[in-house]
Amino acid sequence: MLRNYLKIAWRNIIRNKAFSAINILGLALGMACSLLIFLWIQDELRVDNYHANGPQLYNVMEHQFYDGKIVTHGATPGLLADELKKQFPEVQYAAGITGWDARLTFTVGDKVNKESGRWVGADWFKMFSIPLLAGTPQTALAEPNNLAISRKVAETYYGSPQAAIGKSMRIDNEKDYRVSAVFDDMPEQSTDKYDFLLNWQDCLSRNSWMKEWDSNGPRTRVMLRPDANVASLQAKLKPFMKKYNTGLGPKFNIELFLQPYGDAYLYSSFENGQQSGGRIEYVRLFGIVAVFLLLIACINFMNLATARSARRAREVGVRKVVGAMRSLLVGQFVGEALMLTVLALVIALAAVFLILPGFNTLTGKHISPQPTQASFWLILLGMTLITGVVAGSYPALFLSSLNPVRVLKGSLKFGSGARLFRQGLVVFQFVLSMLLIVGTMVVYRQVNYVQTKNLGYDRENLILLSSDGEVGAKYETFKSEVLQLPGVQTVSFMDESPTGLGNNTGGVEWPGKDPNVDILFTHVGVGYDFLKALKIKVEGRDFSKEFGTDSSNYLINKAALQRIGYKNPIGQPLTMWGKPGKIVGVVDDFHFQSLHESIQPLIVRLTPNAMGKSIIIRTQPGQTKQALATLETFCKTFNPKVPFAYKFVDEEYQKLYKSETVVGSLTNYFAFLAIFISCLGLFGLSAFTAEQRTKEIGVRKALGASVRSIVGLLSQDFLKLVVLAIVIASPLAWYAMSQWLEGYAYKTELSWWMFALAGSIAIVIAFATVSFQSIKAALMNPIRSLRSE
Repeated sequence: MLRNYLKIAWRNIIRNKAFSAINILGLALGMACSLLIFLWIQDELRVDNYHANGPQLYNVMEHQFYDGKIVTHGATPGLLADELKKQFPEVQYAAGITGWDARLTFTVGDKVNKESGRWVGADWFKMFSIPLLAGTPQTALAEPNNLAISRKVAETYYGSPQAAIGKSMRIDNEKDYRVSAVFDDMPEQSTDKYDFLLNWQDCLSRNSWMKEWDSNGPRTRVMLRPDANVASLQAKLKPFMKKYNTGLGPKFNIELFLQPYGDAYLYSSFENGQQSGGRIEYVRLFGIVAVFLLLIACINFMNLATARSARRAREVGVRKVVGAMRSLLVGQFVGEALMLTVLALVIALAAVFLILPGFNTLTGKHISPQPTQASFWLILLGMTLITGVVAGSYPALFLSSLNPVRVLKGSLKFGSGARLFRQGLVVFQFVLSMLLIVGTMVVYRQVNYVQTKNLGYDRENLILLSSDGEVGAKYETFKSEVLQLPGVQTVSFMDESPTGLGNNTGGVEWPGKDPNVDILFTHVGVGYDFLKALKIKVEGRDFSKEFGTDSSNYLINKAALQRIGYKNPIGQPLTMWGKPGKIVGVVDDFHFQSLHESIQPLIVRLTPNAMGKSIIIRTQPGQTKQALATLETFCKTFNPKVPFAYKFVDEEYQKLYKSETVVGSLTNYFAFLAIFISCLGLFGLSAFTAEQRTKEIGVRKALGASVRSIVGLLSQDFLKLVVLAIVIASPLAWYAMSQWLEGYAYKTELSWWMFALAGSIAIVIAFATVSFQSIKAALMNPIRSLRSE
């Protein structure tokens, strides 16, 4: 019997080549897109979840209380890891890791390169599953001068991991370190990316502020014992910092808590102390899109199968007359759907393998299907079964329910219920398509908004250099000589890149401040000509060498002025970290973080030391290329032991919105495919309607009806469905995109014309699809039409 069913299914596929091809194409597109999304989701869920000790690994986080709000972050004191290990028996291992990516100069013989790495605690390799190619977890970072390097670094300088062990490497032309371990290159599923690791004690000796309990910066990771009670430890950690922050006053409060290490990547956002999302929102979003695309493909299949059902009605009638049970008929039609689904899956897999390189480039991932893993085959099997059963269920139930007597008498008529169901499927398809079209437009406008928004400073023609070596040590000489280079306009420096200022403090005082309120201020140290370099407007003046007291004076932004409350701020007193000074200027608010965040109160202080800072160089418009060429030549002479490397500020700004850019691009593709697959379903329904109304069309033509009137008659019913879908989808799209835009402090506006344009696009595409079948039916010879029944 099964063999017989397979033969019948295959004959139907061959007999109706065009409809079979459309069915298979629609399913293949839906399955290919869904499979790509599922592979992406699987990769996202694996990030930081591959460690053997994963369930025992936690990030130590802080809740800080300012001005009636809770600020949550992962920056902690540099001494915290060792203290937690001493104080809590539940903590088996603990290690700090620097929160910044250190780009240091490595020198071995005549090989000089910049490498990226971190400082970590000695327990690091005991906690995380990082394969060691040479060395042991116990000795890898046991001494202050120990250095662990990646396979790539070992092969670059020594040819092999084994040859690197015990060798000496000079870093930043200051100190020699001994290679004590070589680890495998970090996997793509790790958020911690580094090519070398240095001992934590070495970091503490370089940065004295990390030994102070009231200074945050590093991250702290702990590994709990298998039998540890996490809830009990959480309760003990909450008040832990009170005895260490005694110098900050009784009103200052920090609460520690643990976040599972594997959750940090997806659940990184907190709002007023509560977890509020993160990348998990994109995982959910695209998970829903994958389901939508599969549903649209299945609905397309249903409509096309129903459109051809009249031609199989006699087959059903004959089978029922000779004794076929309904369950067997249902099984037959579902089996045919599964056969088509399997064929579609083969095409979908081929498409996935072809598209995957471009998909990886777009998303910045290295996804590859793993045929050796059971999960890969389970995904394929589940997708095939679900798609085949869902797609074939309605045609199977519908056809198997036909009355054999009526079918064999030739009096088959489809009821209003069946018609309404099919129309409902079309409406549902276009509702989903409309949601994707509107989503595409809003995401595009938001990405364009953040890319073109005036940030309050000019980010064009701005170059960032590191202050390594002679650049930082002899900054004044460097600055004076660089200013003589053609194309160079201004030179200054600041603690961090202007696109990501992250240092903040509550240690700010002024006359009249409410002693019961703590206000969080962002702060940055800069050099002379900072405002000139960034082209930021100021009321008052910039720091100047003509004023010897500027080393204790401050610039503030308008957001800070609003919190401080001075009406005439210039010359007014301000104290930070117990260091009294005066406000010499108020700068216009400018964005120094992503537009997800509102502009925070900012204090700018003058710092004479350029070491460890970001050098800012503004070039003349149109002369950046020339300035870079001369700058590189100069730096190779002035700073010969450090490789020349630079960044553009505008490119660093664009990186802040990489996720939004990727989401926008993917949504474009998915919206196009959703519309395309939906139109295949509409094509099937229009073919079905034209087939059902063949005699009516013949009569109308015989009575003199024009082709235009018949096309209008056949098209208007479908256009009504599309208009209904637009009416349903518009409020849903408005709500969904309003929620998405809530994640931005500065955002584009939702306008009525977006929905009107999206609706117009849907109507035009739908009309073009339906009119093909309508014109074909309208042009049919009326004699043939009347003979058809």
